Amino acid sequence: MTIEQVLTLVVLVAVVGALIWDKVRADVVALTGAAVLLMTGVVRPVEVQGAFASPAIIALASLFVIAYALELSGLLDRAIELAVAMCRRLGATGIWLMLGAIGLLSSFLNSTPIVVLGAPVVRDVAKTLGLPPKRYLMPLSYLTVLTGCCTLIGTSTNLLVDDMARVAGQPRFGMFEITPVGLPMALAGALYLFLFSGKLMGKSMTRPAPDAAPSEIDVPGAQIGNASLFAEPRPFQPVKAMIASAVFVGAIALAAGGIVPIAASAFAGAVLLILLRVISPDEAYGGLRPQILILIAGMVVIGIAMEESGLAADATDALVGSMRHVGPLTALIVLYALTMVLTELLSNATVAVLVTPIAVALGESLGVSPRPFLVAVMMAGSAAFATPFGYQTNVIVYQMGGYSYVDFVKVGLPLNLLTFVVAILAIRVFFPF
Repeated sequence: MTIEQVLTLVVLVAVVGALIWDKVRADVVALTGAAVLLMTGVVRPVEVQGAFASPAIIALASLFVIAYALELSGLLDRAIELAVAMCRRLGATGIWLMLGAIGLLSSFLNSTPIVVLGAPVVRDVAKTLGLPPKRYLMPLSYLTVLTGCCTLIGTSTNLLVDDMARVAGQPRFGMFEITPVGLPMALAGALYLFLFSGKLMGKSMTRPAPDAAPSEIDVPGAQIGNASLFAEPRPFQPVKAMIASAVFVGAIALAAGGIVPIAASAFAGAVLLILLRVISPDEAYGGLRPQILILIAGMVVIGIAMEESGLAADATDALVGSMRHVGPLTALIVLYALTMVLTELLSNATVAVLVTPIAVALGESLGVSPRPFLVAVMMAGSAAFATPFGYQTNVIVYQMGGYSYVDFVKVGLPLNLLTFVVAILAIRVFFPF
């Protein structure tokens, strides 16, 4: 191994260890690793600059601004008020319908602020109706994760995998290209949660939950950010809500139609909202959620170091070499399982950086399209259900609902296995080798 490979490996192991240890914020860990690689000369300043200006970062930052403009206009609060009124009329059925509506929003907007806004409402409505909040809070988190897998912009994982695959010479994904895989996963998961989640939790639902406000959430590795930004009630401003909605739909339509990349349309939309004074520059900065952007950028720098030093190529050759004599379907199953296990332990950005180059190399070495393997990484990279710390929305409901760790294992592990099977079947149908 060269000295650059040794340094990169040491940094990678240290970063992964720190993320598992979970005593330091994940964005700080990633930034520290990037700084060490920069200081030791493994990566150049221009490469670090490129990581912070990648299309995935631009798209995410712009979408955060648009989502925050929608929230400041009072549109989301108004939607929640209407949902509460529906729940009072329909009872438990209304709550499930509200969870479905929240999940639909999560297909296009970041799930964390949606859950921060929606979880207290779901909890309070359930209490008002004399129903256990635990029955609905965990499904709320899981549904937002599942529906986020339905579009390219549903999760930061999808955008990052798409960006890294582009760097590896693969064509970009369309806005709804992964929907034929994500939608069956979401529907199967929703049906499972509706039918079995309450039964699997059993007596746990009768234990009282703490009255935790969203602003009290503080888990270093969860990357929730300042939840109070999203928890404050906003008065409904129809004009601003209409403009923000039109800009959001326009940005999605332009990207979905292949007219411009999502990074370009979302960036233009965010700037337009500032020019139209729907959101002020200071408010736009406040909604950026830099901790997530820095985490992703830092992990991209580590990915660049792995590529430049040759460590990624050597590791990929070793893994791919062990699978040269298996069929593409077996390789797809192994890759999905590996990604799913890593996602339960590490951040989604870390997993995307580690596994995306392997997915591309695996497809190429087997003489088939890398596309199915990349879709598997997108799906498995977000499918973290078996622990309360695998995804940031899990942390929110974990604290608010007063769940035990075992509750997530009981409900989430079967959901992991179910979505695993559905995803593999859907990938085989819609993304042929």
